[in-house]
Amino acid sequence: MNFFPERQNARQPLYSLRDLTKEFDGPGEKVRVLHGVSAEIQMGESVAVVGASGSGKSTLLHILGTLAKPGGGEIFFCGENLRALDADGAARLRNEKMGFVFQFHHLLPEFTALENVAMQAIIGGTARSAALKKAKKTLEQVGLAQRADFNVGMLSGGERQRTAIARALVQKPMVLLADEPTGDLDEKNGRMVADLLMQLNADQEMSMIVVTHNPELAGRMARRFELKSGELYEQ
Repeated sequence: MNFFPERQNARQPLYSLRDLTKEFDGPGEKVRVLHGVSAEIQMGESVAVVGASGSGKSTLLHILGTLAKPGGGEIFFCGENLRALDADGAARLRNEKMGFVFQFHHLLPEFTALENVAMQAIIGGTARSAALKKAKKTLEQVGLAQRADFNVGMLSGGERQRTAIARALVQKPMVLLADEPTGDLDEKNGRMVADLLMQLNADQEMSMIVVTHNPELAGRMARRFELKSGELYEQ
């Protein structure tokens, strides 16, 4: 059963956020991180979310990726209410429609680049042989065909992050959610990863939401939001 429309339904917003709130328990009282966050993000858009450390950027990204639930408000993905999903439905949505890239690659060091990328497809139910074929093609897209059979420990920092991006892309997601994707890289590799992200957004019309402190990366996105005092402002 397919609960989610295909990516060609461009009239439907990818995300609709309505008065989202989120609080965490603090010493003696609750700390409100998000306060009435509202926005719409369209299919194919590239969006940057910036703000001071601790402003709630990663929390918002986790809510967009169903890794966390808001305390209040509504969030819709392709018209479907994400708050209504149970754990299994959210896990399936993440695997089929969303790709995640974090500041640290979180690759499994005992496996090759190819195996790390294929694992995402295998978890989604793809047969191993087909998953390896998909992974090889995806590594080619990020310029790592020659490194496919290298163990992760043999890759440079930039190559590891590109492998992580390939892992995020192997299921052909509708949206890539990236949390400081260049934050652990030197300037050269950071620019290479930024170039790759923008190329993927243009070539595949894949939506992209990037949390970043990198002003150069944020400046390359079509839209930029700032989280300040729990509220979201479009720049």
